[in-house]
Amino acid sequence: METHFESNPLIDRLPKHLKQFIKPQDYKDYTPINQAVWRYVMRKNVEYLSKVAHESYLEGLQKTGLEIENIPNMYGMNRILKEIGWAAVAVDGFIPPNAFMEFQAYNVLVIASDIRQLEHIEYTPAPDIIHEGAGHAPIIANPEYAEYLRRFGEIGSKAISSSHDYEMYEAVRLLSILKEAEGTPEADIKAAEDRVDYLQNNIGPLSEMARIRNLHWWTVEYGLIGTVDNPKIYGAGLLSSIGESAWCMTDNVKKIPYDISAADQSFDITKPQPQLYVTPSFSHLNLVLEEFANKMAVRTGGLSGIKKLIDSNSIGTVELSTGLQISGVFSNVIEHEGKPVYVQTTGNTALSYREKELVGHGTEYHAEGFGSPIGMLKGINLAIEDMSPRDLRAYDIYETEKVILEFEGNIVVSGEIITGTRNLRGEILLIKLKNCTVSHNGTILFEPEWGIYDMAIGKEVISAFSGPADVNSFDMITHVPSSTTIKSKSSVERQELENLYKNVRDLREGKNATKTIENIFEIVAINHKNDWLLSVEIAELAKKENNIDFLNKVVNHLAIVKQNRPEIGHLIDNGLELFLESATA
Repeated sequence: METHFESNPLIDRLPKHLKQFIKPQDYKDYTPINQAVWRYVMRKNVEYLSKVAHESYLEGLQKTGLEIENIPNMYGMNRILKEIGWAAVAVDGFIPPNAFMEFQAYNVLVIASDIRQLEHIEYTPAPDIIHEGAGHAPIIANPEYAEYLRRFGEIGSKAISSSHDYEMYEAVRLLSILKEAEGTPEADIKAAEDRVDYLQNNIGPLSEMARIRNLHWWTVEYGLIGTVDNPKIYGAGLLSSIGESAWCMTDNVKKIPYDISAADQSFDITKPQPQLYVTPSFSHLNLVLEEFANKMAVRTGGLSGIKKLIDSNSIGTVELSTGLQISGVFSNVIEHEGKPVYVQTTGNTALSYREKELVGHGTEYHAEGFGSPIGMLKGINLAIEDMSPRDLRAYDIYETEKVILEFEGNIVVSGEIITGTRNLRGEILLIKLKNCTVSHNGTILFEPEWGIYDMAIGKEVISAFSGPADVNSFDMITHVPSSTTIKSKSSVERQELENLYKNVRDLREGKNATKTIENIFEIVAINHKNDWLLSVEIAELAKKENNIDFLNKVVNHLAIVKQNRPEIGHLIDNGLELFLESATA
């Protein structure tokens, strides 16, 4: 299989803070058992999902270059994905929600390059290449859905998180890793589960990010389309789970018409979902998304938006009515009659206009934070931003003039004006003062000894959102997750089994193998009595060769495996059904 790196212009233009999450997909790390797991799931998916998935799924499998017989080389996929305006990158398990959605905004599909263990072939709580590659990739070939995904990423990446969200992300990431890894002590899993349960039960009011993640979960991951009585699957979590894709179609799972109420329906990523939402069309998804976005701080701004940023304790941006954008960690807001009259950041801060940092107003200059009044001058109906040059002169807001500016809410700025900063349309964005004092009801907010004071101009906060206005203003290479995925353990027994899987794969592909199919089966039956998938593949080869006696021998062996391991009996039956008319072994 071709494994060279195939670049894509969409990857090349990603900002560096997203590139930190990209890892190489080392194709040789995929073992013969991994390949067998991929082949089993994909064959069952194509067979079953052709009946229950949205029509775009099977079309998308062809358009995105996914093979049934081989785990995809995602960078090789980029040549094909480029034709539909997308790209793919490999990452290590879960990445932070804002980053995940920002990748989507750039039309880049994030694919966790690890693959689930055979023991978790039906469902894994950890993202893997089956979920991302076989679930997400095919459906984005539908242009209407692809635009929804991009738009969701664009809006979702601006959603403001709470400090609780990042704790939850780290806890869920660790739990998914421990559950997927083989041989994890039960005590470790129990401790991780308890941590997730505690955080879920002490979540408090849902943040914007928590609510939009709910929408993402109930659409992109676990969405159904059509009618409640006759739904089809389009969510990647269902498309990639051979267990849940069947389960979700039964009456055991409640079907609910999709609307904005889904934003308040939380989920447990480690368990099958008890209810699912059905959208009548992909266009309806966009209607709900816009309805939700209209209530987000990125569109409403105001006092509540600033408070959300303060609660997030991470880099965010407020945009004033002049277009001036203040980016940093917001620490305080002074309010008056339900409106913000002063905002304060702490530490590195940058000022921007239209997502581009203003010259001379980066984090080096504003290293100690930034504070400014917002709003109208007391007793004056005309905002500073709306004043003509003649108005500014009349109120002594002019170079070299000493002024005392009293804002509504009792914010007072006094000092000597040095100059102002304007945008290309001549509108004033900043006023620079020296010998300046800023106070609020007698409390000093800025003293002359602190240096030059830059006062932002804006009568209101029109937007507040997560992250910096200009991504180049800050060093964002700081959010790599604390946990890493765990690779399969190596042992003599495991290596022998891997070699047997490889021999069967070679035989199926017409290559030279070191053992005959009969030899392989003898070793499996004696040394690997709990393994079932290789025996299913052996039975497939026996059927292909029309070796009926040997086929019956293998099927009888599988019947014993089912007796000893009843929990995987349906997996054996499902595998045999792919090539036998009856699979009642």
